[in-house]
Amino acid sequence: MLHPDFPATSHRRLGDHKWQDRAACLGAADEDPDLFFPSPDDDDRVDEAKRFCARCPVRDACLDAALVAGDRHGIRGGLTAEEREALHLNLDYRLDYARVEAAMKGRDIHLTRAERRAVVRMAHHRGVGVEWLARILKVTEDRAERLLRAAAREDRRRQRTATSLPLPTGEALPAPGELGEAA
Repeated sequence: MLHPDFPATSHRRLGDHKWQDRAACLGAADEDPDLFFPSPDDDDRVDEAKRFCARCPVRDACLDAALVAGDRHGIRGGLTAEEREALHLNLDYRLDYARVEAAMKGRDIHLTRAERRAVVRMAHHRGVGVEWLARILKVTEDRAERLLRAAAREDRRRQRTATSLPLPTGEALPAPGELGEAA
């Protein structure tokens, strides 16, 4: 599931760095090159850098870029390197359906492994063609075809499992009013 600190609304396009031109920190590093690389124990400097990030219109893109690039230094996207560590470790498991939908609409964005799997499942359910899936995931058509076949097998497996599970048995639910008065 989506972690609260993962970007939800701003999706960077592959190879696009134009978002940096809108960063609140642009120019600030010229005045103070160490502003976004304070000592972890210097709370005042960390807070000062985070104030820049708090008002930044591309904060989510900055955080996403730091995570995708594996940047483990300085303050990026409003988080220190220590605060980003758990996000780095769990990046492959990030599943943001807004990002999946954006990819399904043809946006050329960075996707995690979990998001790529979700795109394949969604493509299967929507009957999307092999050529289109190959273009979205940047894989060969042969690979896209194998991914779609695997998604179809997984669907059949889930359906068999769902229909073979026994339904819960037990007493009938009480009729309205039989439970007594609420305290």
